[in-house]
Amino acid sequence: MLNDERLDRIKDMLNADGRVVANDLAATFGVSEDTIRRDLRELARLGFCRRVYGGALLPSPDTGALAVRATERQGAKASLARAAVAQLKSGQTVFIDAGSTNLAIARALPTDLRLTVVTNAPAIATTLSDHPQIEVIVLGGLYDQGKGACLGPQTIREATQIFADLFVLGACGVDARIGVTALDAGEAEVKRTMIAQSSLLLIAATADKLGTVAPFRIAEPSRIDHLVVEDGIGDVSGFAALDIAIHRAGD
Repeated sequence: MLNDERLDRIKDMLNADGRVVANDLAATFGVSEDTIRRDLRELARLGFCRRVYGGALLPSPDTGALAVRATERQGAKASLARAAVAQLKSGQTVFIDAGSTNLAIARALPTDLRLTVVTNAPAIATTLSDHPQIEVIVLGGLYDQGKGACLGPQTIREATQIFADLFVLGACGVDARIGVTALDAGEAEVKRTMIAQSSLLLIAATADKLGTVAPFRIAEPSRIDHLVVEDGIGDVSGFAALDIAIHRAGD
C-alpha cells in the first residue's frame, strides 16, 4: 500500500470511530509502529487529528465566535438543555460558564426553579436577568468577545470566593480516556478553577464534541458526574464505566 493510500485509510478510520490506536494500525497495515507514528504526525500537521499517547483522536471543532456558534444546531442544543436542567435542584448555587449550549441551558431554566447562578458569561447573565427565582452573580475580568466570557486573573480570583453545588461546564472536547479539554489556555484556567470550587460537574455535549480532544486539559474523565448527550448518540460505555451518569436528550 502506498503511503498516501494508508493516510487516506487512517483518515477514514478516524472519521468512522473518532480514534485510532497505533499498534492496531501497525498490525492492520503490516508496517512498524514507527511508520504509523510518522503517519500520525503528518495527519496532525495537516489538522486531521490530534496525537495522544498510543494513537490519535479527532480534533475538537472550533466553530468560531459565540455569536456564530449560538446560531448553529439550535434544535439539538435546546434538546440537550432540557435534559440538563432536569438535573438541577432548587436551592443550588451553580456555576455556568460560557458556551452556546450553556446559553441554551440558561434559556431553558424553568421559572419556578430557585437558583443562585454564578457566571463569567454576560450573555447568560442577560438571559437570566428577568428570571423571577434566580439570583445572578457575574464574575468580572477581561471580556473576550469571541469566547463571550470574562477571563483572566480577576475572574479566577472572584471564582475562588464561591463554593458551588454544581458546575455546568462548556467543553470543547470530551473523551472517556483523555478527559475534558479546551481550545484556549485562558479559558481552560478559568474552567479548572470553577471545577475546583464545585461539588458536581455536569457537561452537555453535542455529538461533534464527544471523542475529540483540544490542546488544553481541564479535567480527568472521572471528574464528570453528569454527561448529557444527544439522543441516538453511539457508544458511551466508556463514560458509563467511570460511574458517570449518562442522560440522553429526549429521555
